[in-house]
Amino acid sequence: MALFPAHAYTDGASSGRRGPGGYGVVLIHGGGTVELSGGEADTTNQRMEVTAACVALEALAAGQEVTVFSDSSYLVNCMRRRWHETWRAAGWVNARRRPVANRDLWERLLAAVERHESVAWKKVRGHQKKDGPHRAGNDRADKLAVAAKLSQT
Repeated sequence: MALFPAHAYTDGASSGRRGPGGYGVVLIHGGGTVELSGGEADTTNQRMEVTAACVALEALAAGQEVTVFSDSSYLVNCMRRRWHETWRAAGWVNARRRPVANRDLWERLLAAVERHESVAWKKVRGHQKKDGPHRAGNDRADKLAVAAKLSQT
């Protein structure tokens, strides 16, 4: 069992349907906080959301108990509802019999999840004015993602 459960706040940002994008991660673990960010010149928001989760889990030492907080329904629903199991069993084809979008990142994320003792997925409301228990972490991840996106232009 991990001594210190880790919290990972993740967010992605992009310009329009496709264009410059960035991700932001705030890791809280063992009494410390680490911020990570990066971006791509030609990407989508969904790619950046999943990339943020990959980076968060890969940055932690193996064997952790991690809770990932994200405002991305795409990411959280896939992991909590285990859509990835159906996709993998079907040869990475979705219910419409089309190739699963972002398969490379989903496979990367699943590998990162397998490194840890447990990973829980929590949906947070993004960009809310109300204070909540996870607002600060989500807001900071968003700021990191937007700054990384802007650095790609």
